[in-house]
Amino acid sequence: MIICLLPAGITAQEPLTLRQAIQLALKQSPDTDAARSTAEEAKAGVTLARTQYLPQVNFTEDMSRGDDPVYVFGTRLRQHRFTQADFALDALNDPDPIGNFATRISGEWLLFDSLRTQKSVHSADFMHRSAASSAKATDQKVVFDVVQAYQGVLYAERQVDVAQHELETAEALLSSVDDHVKAGLAVESDRMSSQVNVAARRQSLIGAQGDLDLAWAQLSLAMGAPGLKASRLQPIEPKSFPKSEFEEELQTAIENRQDLAALGEAQSAQGAAESAARLSFGPRVSAYGNWEDDRQTLGGAGANNWVAGVQISVDVLPIGKRAQLAKEKAAKSLADAHLNAYQQQVRLQVRQAHIQRRTTELSLETARAAIDQATESLRILKNRYESGLATITDLLRAADVEREAQTNYWHAVYGHTMAYAQMLFATGTLTPDAAEDLQ
Repeated sequence: MIICLLPAGITAQEPLTLRQAIQLALKQSPDTDAARSTAEEAKAGVTLARTQYLPQVNFTEDMSRGDDPVYVFGTRLRQHRFTQADFALDALNDPDPIGNFATRISGEWLLFDSLRTQKSVHSADFMHRSAASSAKATDQKVVFDVVQAYQGVLYAERQVDVAQHELETAEALLSSVDDHVKAGLAVESDRMSSQVNVAARRQSLIGAQGDLDLAWAQLSLAMGAPGLKASRLQPIEPKSFPKSEFEEELQTAIENRQDLAALGEAQSAQGAAESAARLSFGPRVSAYGNWEDDRQTLGGAGANNWVAGVQISVDVLPIGKRAQLAKEKAAKSLADAHLNAYQQQVRLQVRQAHIQRRTTELSLETARAAIDQATESLRILKNRYESGLATITDLLRAADVEREAQTNYWHAVYGHTMAYAQMLFATGTLTPDAAEDLQ
C-alpha cells in the first residue's frame, strides 16, 4: 500500500520525507481539489460576463396553421400570395385555414448600457483573482497541516522511544532491588515501589503507542491518503533558523498572505458590482435585426423579409434596480468590514508566531541543559542507592525527573521547528520549498 501511495522512485524501504508527504497531499487532498474547482468556476464566470459584449443570434423554425383572420391575412402577405380576391369581405371575415413554415434568424447586439457590462466584467475578474488566491492559501494550509502532522508522528515516535527506555530502566531497577532485598540490603517495600514503577512505565508505553497510532491517522488525513500505513519517516533534527523582527514579518505577511489578498480582491469585486448596479439606471442602446422566410409547405418556394433597427430604452420606474443597488451597497460594507477584521487578525497571528518562536528558542536551550543535569543526577543517585546512601524513593523521584526532562526536551525540539513553520505560515511564505528547509 505504501508503495502505491508514494511518488515514483520511492520504495517502502526508504524513509518518507516531508517534501514527499507535501507533494502527495497537494495532489490528492480534497481541500485542494475543492479550491481549484472554485477557481475554475470563477474563471467560467469571467467568460460568462464577457459574453454580454457579443451579439445574440437565434435560429427558429416555426410551423403553424390556423384560420384566425389576422393570422391568415398576415401569412398570405408574408408568403407573397395575397391577391385581389383576398379583399372580399367573406375572405377577410371567415378565411379558410392556412399553414405556414417560417425560418427566422434574429439577432440583438448591446451597443451601450452606461458601462454597466464593463463593471460586471471587472467584478467577475476580481472574483476569479480572489478564488485563485484562495486556492493558493488552501495549498499553504495543506502544507502546514502536513508539516504539523508529520512533526506529530516524529514526536510520538520519540515519546515511544522514551517510554520504552524508561520501562527498560524501571525493569533493570526492579531486578537490582530484588537482589538487594535477597541480600538483606533493602526492605520489601522497596521492591513493591519498584514493581509499581514498572507498571506505571508500562502504562506510559501503552499510552505512547496509542498516541503514535493517532498521529499516523492524522498524517494520513492531512495527506489525503486514507490507506496510508505506518512506515519510516526521515527525522527532523534540531537546527537553528534565521531570525527576523516583528515589523519585517508583518510586512512580509501583508505582501504574501494569499487569504488576505483573496479578501482584498473580493472587496474590489463587490465594489465593481456596486458600480454596475448604480450604472444600471442609465439608458441602454441596442441594435436588432430579423430575417424571415415564409412558405406554404416545408420544401416549397416562399418569400422572405427582413427588419433592422436601433433601440434606446430607459427604465422610468426602476424600483427593482434601487433594491439591487441597496443590496450591493450592504454587501460592499460587509466586504470592507471582513477585510478590516482579517487584517487585524493577520497582525495578531504574526505577533503570536513571533512570540511563540522566541519562547520555543529559550525553551529549547533550557531543556537541553535540564536533560544533561537530570541524566547525571539519576546516575549519581543510582550509585548512592547501590551504596546504601539513598532510598528507593529518592531514586524513583530522580527517574521521574529524568523522564520529564526527556519529554520536555523533545517537546521543545519539535515545538521549535513547528514555531518556525507557524511563522512561515503566518507570513504567507510556507511553500513546499520552504518546508523542505525544516528537514
